[in-house]
Amino acid sequence: MKKNQIITLSMMTLLAVACTTEQLDESTSVENQSLGNEALELAYPEQSGKVSEMYYAGTKMAIEEINGEYIYEGDIVFEKDMVSKTPQKLVFEEGETPTYKSVGRTGGRWPNNIVYYTIANNLPNKARVTNAIAHWESKTALRFVQRTNQNNYVYFRFGSGCSSSVGRVGGRQNITLANGCSTGSTIHEIGHAIGLWHEQSRADRDNWITIQWQNIQSGKEHNFQTYLQRGRDGSEYTNSLDFGSIMMYGSTAFSKNGQRTITRKDGSGYSTQRSELSNSDLTGINKMYPGNGGGEEYENGNYYTIHGVRVYRYSDVWWYWDTSQDRWRRVELRGTTWYYIS
Repeated sequence: MKKNQIITLSMMTLLAVACTTEQLDESTSVENQSLGNEALELAYPEQSGKVSEMYYAGTKMAIEEINGEYIYEGDIVFEKDMVSKTPQKLVFEEGETPTYKSVGRTGGRWPNNIVYYTIANNLPNKARVTNAIAHWESKTALRFVQRTNQNNYVYFRFGSGCSSSVGRVGGRQNITLANGCSTGSTIHEIGHAIGLWHEQSRADRDNWITIQWQNIQSGKEHNFQTYLQRGRDGSEYTNSLDFGSIMMYGSTAFSKNGQRTITRKDGSGYSTQRSELSNSDLTGINKMYPGNGGGEEYENGNYYTIHGVRVYRYSDVWWYWDTSQDRWRRVELRGTTWYYIS
C-alpha cells in the first residue's frame, strides 16, 4: 500500500457521481445527433466548454462545463450539487455534527440488484432501451423494473448526445439519448449508471496503449488522463486492459485531424465494439452485483466511493486520507455519514 498516493478508481471501481440537473420536458425537441464510427459517446457533440478543477468525494477532478452542466470524460454528467470548487469536509470527528447536505452525495450501488427506470414518452426508438435492458438482464444478475413510486430511478430521455451519471446517485437520474445513440450506446450508458467507468482510464493502461497527445483536440486532453495521473492509484477488477470492453473509447476519440488518439503499444489501431458486454466487463459487474443479490463484497486493495466519500479497503477495514493531518486514518460508516475512529 502506498503511503501518499492512494486514492483511485478502476474502470469498474465506484465513483458514483451524479447526472444532469437539466430537466427536459417531453415536448422538448433536440436536433438529431450521430456518434459516427469512432465509438465515442458524448453528452454534447461538437461542443466544448471551460475545463475547471473541481472536487468530488474529496478528490480534485478536471471537469468541463457545457451549457451549465458538468461533463466528465465526454458522456458522464455530474449534477451541480455533486461537486464544488473548494474542498468540502466529508468525514467527521467523534461527536461532531455533519455540516454538508449535498456535495458528493451518492448511494453507489443499486440495492438488491434492482434498477428502477422510466422511459420518456417522447423518446424515439424506445426499442433500443428495451433491447439494451434485455441484454443486461440476460448477462448479469441485475434486474430492471419499471418505476411506480420509487424515489431512486433512471429516466431514459431524449436530448443532446448520449450521457449518464455513474452509479446510483439518489432521486431521478437521467440517461440521455439522441437519435444517433444506438442500442450499443444505450448498453454503454447503462453501464455508467450501474457504476462502470471508461476502460482506457485504468491506472495501468499505459502497459497496453499509448495516447497520441499530438492528435487530440485542444482542450480535450483531460479526457485521456488515467486515474493515476489524476492523483489516484489502486487496483482493477481485471488483470489487463480489455480492448473489447463496451466501456472502451474508440481509437480516434476526440481526434482533431482524423488520426488515432489511442493506439496499441506497437502504434497500431484497434477495433471497438458497441454490441455486447465483454467477458471482462462481466467479471467486474459480477463482483459489483453478485448473483445472490447481497451486494458487493468489498475487496482489500481497492478504492470505493460510498456515500460521497472515496475510501480505501485494507486489512478488512476502511481508510481515508486526512489531508489536514497528512496521514491515513481509519474510518467507519454510520448510517450515511463517515467518522474517524483513529
